[in-house]
Amino acid sequence: MDLALLRTFVTVHRAGSFTRAAALLGLSQPTVTGQIRTLERQLGRPLFLRRARGVTPTTIGDELAHRAAPHLDALVEIVETGLDEHSGVRTLHLAGLPEFTSLRALPALTPLVSEGLALRVSFGNAEETLEGLAAGHHDLAITTARPRGGLLTATPLCDEEHVLVASPRWAARLGPGVLREGHVVLAQLPVVEVHESLPLVSRYWSAVFDSRPAAAGAVIAPDLRAVLESAASGAGLAVLPRYLCEEALERGRLVALLDPPVPPLRTYFLVVRTGTLALPHIARAHEWLLRAAVDW
Repeated sequence: MDLALLRTFVTVHRAGSFTRAAALLGLSQPTVTGQIRTLERQLGRPLFLRRARGVTPTTIGDELAHRAAPHLDALVEIVETGLDEHSGVRTLHLAGLPEFTSLRALPALTPLVSEGLALRVSFGNAEETLEGLAAGHHDLAITTARPRGGLLTATPLCDEEHVLVASPRWAARLGPGVLREGHVVLAQLPVVEVHESLPLVSRYWSAVFDSRPAAAGAVIAPDLRAVLESAASGAGLAVLPRYLCEEALERGRLVALLDPPVPPLRTYFLVVRTGTLALPHIARAHEWLLRAAVDW
């Protein structure tokens, strides 16, 4: 059996789409469709059911993928390991949220650069990052959304605690005990956020107050570092990950307005295209980040 046909089959099975598989393989969609039809003729069985959006594997298709994929991944690993030994430098295309990637992931991966790893970094939100990874633009993504389907594989990386903060001036104006009801805070303070929908404040209010915020943002900046600086300058309250605002809290530039018994958390995931951990440079970065995250 032609290994190229099996490789195309496994890619379609993971992608759930001839179009997406074609993009990942660098082939035209008619070529991918033709290869799958050839394989189906050779096996005498249908491997996929064609749907309005993508394809669904048949029972035979699932069984073949389960049996063939590990062996194909192992062959890729053999080939890529040999290339690594002779080329000396491999490039990892990393994508993620700008703040976490800049302050956590990149410093953690720096030691690998001296071992011959080149890094190319892209920033974006969770949706953009996962779409780029699925399309083959990135090798490894750090995101706060767990992907669905078989094309992408996610591993929990770490949890970040969210903290409700404001400048000392605003904290003093609020006074003790005023934070018992979330709407009271929002009635008195403007809000600094990354988006008009107030995603971080809304998540915090839901977890801590079991309610929805009723205010609009006074300052909207699509970077948490800008949110931090605006809040510290007195623009209003903000919800920030503790790793980002810890230093500002220690220096007194920001004040934590609440200390809930169960602080809101957000989980980060390391995401790869299924099967690509067979590639040594991706596997090495993936393992390195997981080990570094133990101390985060």
